[in-house]
Amino acid sequence: MFADRARIIIRSGKGGDGHVSFRRELFVPDGGPDGGDGGKGGDIIFEVDSGLNTLVDYRHRRKYSAKDGEPGSKRRCHGANGADLVLKVPEGTVVREAESGKVIADMSGENRRQVILPGGRGGNGNMHYATATMQAPKYAQPGQDAMELEVILELKVIADVGLIGFPNVGKSTLLSRVTNATPKIANYHFTTLSPNLGVVDLDGGGFVIADIPGLIEGASEGAGLGFEFLRHIERTKVMIHVVDAASVEGRDPVEDIRKINAELAAYNQELAERPQVIAANKIDALYPGDEDPVQRLRDTFEPQGIPVFAISAVSGQGVSELLYHVQGILQKLPRETVVFEQEYDPQLHLAGKPLPFTVTKSAEEADTYVVEGPRIEKMLGYTNLESEKGFRFFQDFLRENGILEQLEALGIRDGDTVRIYGLQFDYYK
Repeated sequence: MFADRARIIIRSGKGGDGHVSFRRELFVPDGGPDGGDGGKGGDIIFEVDSGLNTLVDYRHRRKYSAKDGEPGSKRRCHGANGADLVLKVPEGTVVREAESGKVIADMSGENRRQVILPGGRGGNGNMHYATATMQAPKYAQPGQDAMELEVILELKVIADVGLIGFPNVGKSTLLSRVTNATPKIANYHFTTLSPNLGVVDLDGGGFVIADIPGLIEGASEGAGLGFEFLRHIERTKVMIHVVDAASVEGRDPVEDIRKINAELAAYNQELAERPQVIAANKIDALYPGDEDPVQRLRDTFEPQGIPVFAISAVSGQGVSELLYHVQGILQKLPRETVVFEQEYDPQLHLAGKPLPFTVTKSAEEADTYVVEGPRIEKMLGYTNLESEKGFRFFQDFLRENGILEQLEALGIRDGDTVRIYGLQFDYYK
């Protein structure tokens, strides 16, 4: 099966923690702080690779992580930056936030490379916190957390014209006749499992045409190859609706067109309103004397502004007229690739994500509140709370992350006890 959709988890690198250390050399008893800064975490970057045409590489691996930044060290040594992770995707890949389905990035047009999740900033070492009154700070800044996000990758082919229609109506045959594409062609349903692209060369300018996988009823609800079909025509500017005018399989071509247009409208009304041309194919298989199905198609759809061309993809009859008409439509439309605008910015949604912590009122001890959280515990490990400056630094951390606000929401009062792991102190506003 054609791999045009994948669901993965991406994680940028965490910033390295700042370091707490002091210069210690012979004959320099009070050398001052020399803790270095942590390194920046690696970015998650998506990049277009023109050699790719599927997302199959993302079907067998679930999680992708950039490297964390290294912590700082003594002697003002800066931690190494974490390596970026570059994920290669085919042109036309749309990156969506998995839960909301909103577009994060469209890797098409001029957008060849984009940072999706930036790595966390490295924390400052204690050398940054030395002042005239506080010359030996025993605390440093932790590195910024990594960002993690589940995303959906969708490949939407980039073509000016899409060949649409039920299976086995001759789309692949038409594509092979008008372009240098060589799709597999056979007389059974769902021969085309992946979009085939080709370039039509005409006097006055060519265009890219795509043979899209065949459609069945219920496609807008995901039946058959429905979503795969509908996803790929979202970028096309004009649709050539191929029908079997000879009813070789006993289907009514008029009803076929109505059914497919109904599926387009159910999936996306804007798709159903795009320019459309009907190619009444297989006229070489019509028998003289029968009702003229081409004229019936014209009587039904040309009053709606949809022109009908009688063609034979096998012999080439009528194909040139069809292509030049489509070229004329395209020349009146903007030449830019259809690009999906960004609807979700991970940096805005995740950078301000609150610190994971819990604040509870103790059931065993009166007027006692317990605060817990992995980053809080970690910060206690390298912050000297015995100094006034260090304790104020920790208070600012609690305030900036909403922990003091949460305590107040639970009803804490002056003089109540706050316990944070092994630390206990009285609360005063």
